[in-house]
Amino acid sequence: MRARLKPLKWYRELEERKGRLEAGAFIVEGDRAIRQIIASSPGDVLEIIAIDSPTPAYKDYPVRTVTASQFRYISSTRTPPGIMAVVRLPPDIYSTDLPRNAGNKILLLEDIQDPGNTGSLIRTAAAFGYSGVIMTENGADPFSPKCVQSTAGAVLSVWLRRPKNYVELAKTLKNKGYTVVATDLQGSVGPEVLGGARKLVLALGNEAAGLSKALLDMADYRLRIPVDKAKAESLNVAACGAILMYLSS
Repeated sequence: MRARLKPLKWYRELEERKGRLEAGAFIVEGDRAIRQIIASSPGDVLEIIAIDSPTPAYKDYPVRTVTASQFRYISSTRTPPGIMAVVRLPPDIYSTDLPRNAGNKILLLEDIQDPGNTGSLIRTAAAFGYSGVIMTENGADPFSPKCVQSTAGAVLSVWLRRPKNYVELAKTLKNKGYTVVATDLQGSVGPEVLGGARKLVLALGNEAAGLSKALLDMADYRLRIPVDKAKAESLNVAACGAILMYLSS
């Protein structure tokens, strides 16, 4: 017996956090992004939705063909790419426990609000060999459409945690021998400190307020990127993160 098709409204509801949590899934749009998801987490792709019959690259997955108008209805992009994937949400995203093998380099994002910044930072972390990203509940949802789009499919290339006790998680890592480096406009050290850290937690703060006192107080170093303040007071958080992750790679 053929499986009953989900109503189109079900896919559209995955644009919202409530819908994603209820379904345990999120949407990835675009051929290149979907291929990246398959490369990192092939078992988490649940279904392919396409206007035309997709290429053989998707032969291992259930495919649902829709009309162009139906695709526009369920797509969150201004220029729908004509193909999307329904992908399983990581079950441990809100876990307070770290992965058994957390890796040597971890990014911590405290209350980063812009989903474009969050997605870009996750993508950069994956590109420069970071194993995981710790985020806060008050920050952008990593599985929102704009954030996923900004990761270019790299959202599952690193492990993700979004717990309430993120400061305690950072303290746990510090106790395990990680060097915690906090970015701070008033910091006393420069990027050269990154070269001496074999195990690193790099903490970036909110676009307007920066890092909280709790994180700054527990950090081993407060790092400042030298800039020409006569021309620009500071850097965008995604640019700051990209520079520091590259220097620490």
